[in-house]
Amino acid sequence: MIPDNLRYSKEHEWIEFKGKIATIGVTDHAQDQLGDIVFVELPDIGQEFSAGEAFGVLESVKAVSDCYVPISGKVLEVNDLLTDAPQTVNEDCYGEGWMMRLEVTNPDELEELMDQTAYSKYINEEST
Repeated sequence: MIPDNLRYSKEHEWIEFKGKIATIGVTDHAQDQLGDIVFVELPDIGQEFSAGEAFGVLESVKAVSDCYVPISGKVLEVNDLLTDAPQTVNEDCYGEGWMMRLEVTNPDELEELMDQTAYSKYINEEST
């Protein structure tokens, strides 16, 4: 399941961009590879990131994985639901399992991200 209205990074984060606000989470492929997520670490509101920087951590029963911000910006909101219910990332990664919202500082970086077709091809090549 790869929604066609989002952009994707090679680190398996998704981004939904509306106006100057980007909602970011991890893809279905990423959560599937991690397995049952038991802990989510999110950034602080107001924190600023450049594209490619680690912004948080997902811990599953199998592994601990950093999450990387796909676009530069300032954190406006984090999904506090994930603190008490980290499994929401597994259950609804493209909906209630979003991780943070950013005020985007460089929208041109969106052009470097993959659309649905390119991301689908990327994960198929990665798994062969």
